[in-house]
Amino acid sequence: MADIEQARAAKERLRTTLQGRSDVRGIGIARNGNGYEIRVNVSRDGRHDLPGMVDGVDVHVRVVGAIRASA
Repeated sequence: MADIEQARAAKERLRTTLQGRSDVRGIGIARNGNGYEIRVNVSRDGRHDLPGMVDGVDVHVRVVGAIRASA
């Protein structure tokens, strides 16, 4: 299991790698059992060519659809 510092470093590395991709809506960190994982929110279901792990930290993809502002 990854600790919070490992997850933060892996998130930044992945963020740099995914910069400019139109299907990625956000990248965050979430608890996963006794450790942390990276969550990548994407706009649509399908093949995303995302790694399953970055620097020993699990990557979980979630389809969130289009992001819209709400009042």
